[in-house]
Amino acid sequence: MKTPLAIETFDLTKSYGKILALDRLNLKIEYGEVFGLLGPNGAGKTTAISMLCTIVAPTSGSALVNGFDIIRQSNKVRKSIGIVFQDPSIDDRLTGRENMKLHATLYDIPVSAAGKRINDLLELVGLSDRADSPMKTYSGGMRRRLELARGLLHNPKVLFLDEPTLGLDPQTRQLLWDHIEQLARQEKITVILTTHYMEEAERLCTRVGIIDFGRIKVVDTPSSLIGSLKGDVVTVVTGQPQEFVLKMKNLNIAYGVEATDSKVRLNLSEAEKMVPLIIETAAAENIEVKSVSIHKPTLNDVFLHYTGREIRDEEVENPMISHMRTISRMR
Repeated sequence: MKTPLAIETFDLTKSYGKILALDRLNLKIEYGEVFGLLGPNGAGKTTAISMLCTIVAPTSGSALVNGFDIIRQSNKVRKSIGIVFQDPSIDDRLTGRENMKLHATLYDIPVSAAGKRINDLLELVGLSDRADSPMKTYSGGMRRRLELARGLLHNPKVLFLDEPTLGLDPQTRQLLWDHIEQLARQEKITVILTTHYMEEAERLCTRVGIIDFGRIKVVDTPSSLIGSLKGDVVTVVTGQPQEFVLKMKNLNIAYGVEATDSKVRLNLSEAEKMVPLIIETAAAENIEVKSVSIHKPTLNDVFLHYTGREIRDEEVENPMISHMRTISRMR
């Protein structure tokens, strides 16, 4: 008998005119997983989430969420999922508790059950003492925590988190990670997380899929992906990256050599012993080496390996995707 899946997609595709936002996505996500879609803004993460949540219709392909077809059974999909959007979606004119009560009404949760559920979730995200304060007095982190609680109010089987810590300071981000881990453990739900923060994916996710330009490059556990990069990573900053890459490939000492802008990364064993040879080779060819650093492989290095570029926080989201999401919210 086939094991039921929380999510299964079949060549799920979305285009906006000539822009291919998502290209034949095929994923299988099991119940109980914390699955991360890892990629830069505009890579297709939010588009994928929007289709799985039935906010945006696919151009082609299909998907099942909790066993329900996202096109033919969209109402059943919506009843069985929770969503925390990338953009804030709470009412500043209400208190935290009033926002929760409004959500309970929209999901037809009986008043007799809603009160206790609201109290339990507010306590779970550490907002019991501020439950009756106006939303305009909440910090960005507090708003995110309330949105997490609200998304779980109707006991969804799957919770979608679209860039849940975007724009938060590092300390608040760490606190929210703690809450996400606690929620996934206590509520025993499947979490689908989109992010371009590498440390977020490495800490929270049981598996990640690296997505770039609308295509999934690889899917595996964070530890397996990091382990697939052999040796250490040596990063060299130089004004002549292409010339440096050519010389390093000729040396044949590295498992891989990749360049982005003025940085060249080499994967090699016994990195500390090899650095003098690297510098000497560059000097013999009059290639300036501005700095050299060594570190163990990270998910950022994995992303660079599979995409040939780095994730950068300052990247601007594809304007077409952002525009379409805004339109969808207004319907």
